[in-house]
Amino acid sequence: MVLSLVEIEKNNMTHCEEVDVLDDVRYGSVEMVKDRHGIDQVILRNARGATARISLYGGQVLSWKNEQGEELLFISSKAVFKPPMAIRGGIPICFPQFGGRGLLEQHGFARNRMWAVDNEQPCSPRSKKTPGQASTDLVLQPSSEDISSWPNKFEIRLRVTLSEEGHLILRSHVKNTNGKPLSFSIAFRTYFAISDISEVRVEGLEMLDYLDSLKDRERFTEQGDALTFESEIDRVYLSTSDVALFDHGSKRTFQIRKQGLPDVAVWNPWDKKAKAISDLGDDEYKEMLCVDGAVIEKPITLKPGEEWAGLLDLSVLSSC
Repeated sequence: MVLSLVEIEKNNMTHCEEVDVLDDVRYGSVEMVKDRHGIDQVILRNARGATARISLYGGQVLSWKNEQGEELLFISSKAVFKPPMAIRGGIPICFPQFGGRGLLEQHGFARNRMWAVDNEQPCSPRSKKTPGQASTDLVLQPSSEDISSWPNKFEIRLRVTLSEEGHLILRSHVKNTNGKPLSFSIAFRTYFAISDISEVRVEGLEMLDYLDSLKDRERFTEQGDALTFESEIDRVYLSTSDVALFDHGSKRTFQIRKQGLPDVAVWNPWDKKAKAISDLGDDEYKEMLCVDGAVIEKPITLKPGEEWAGLLDLSVLSSC
């Protein structure tokens, strides 16, 4: 658990000062819209023109564009944007389980539920201390259906921030509102948009142990200097620090910084499995790579009233 981060976040929320000037170019903006299915979405825009779009269905980031308007997240051309299917792409939140590691549906139910705007947070999306950025706060609480399949009470709060520099930052808090201990896994399944899977490499995982889901979660140690891709991959790297995704084709480097998320899941279905996924184009595996900040191997356990907090900070740089 990252109790120090919880305290930091509480202190930050307490001391925010509201800003009334919504159209000042020094500050970001927040807009509520509806998609074609009538589902609410939040659009964040920073002072430099970068944007992020978040759907209340799944509390899911669907788009992250830099100030040049270039899309940085992958969304499948066959994605379904309404219940009951999860949305293929963006950053779905896997909670309270990852994959099939449990008795619930694949990746748990949080990505298939309607979240709400969290009106209890005292911070304005823009504060005098952080000009140029935009934020939104969302919350998810279990329905009676959720409790019947997973008998636990909880509260997830998610703050999505688009910083002045264009970083996409997700801060998540999970509170145990049970009268008994609560155990869960969580992952931010991040679909990065890439030029071609043959053109990318991931660094920061060297010499780390990983669980290979293609080999019954057997444990191995990464021997390569960098992770490159020539076939299907479905791994969970353990005890990781920050990692970087280099895309030579687009000359971009994604930096993935995190707190409270010790594991990194890496996934690409490759050609045969892509053809079997109904909401993914046959060749779209070439255009995406999932690199997730996560808690998977050792689930978090909270006592009644306890909170866990995690942070994912994504940024992108031009590279030669």
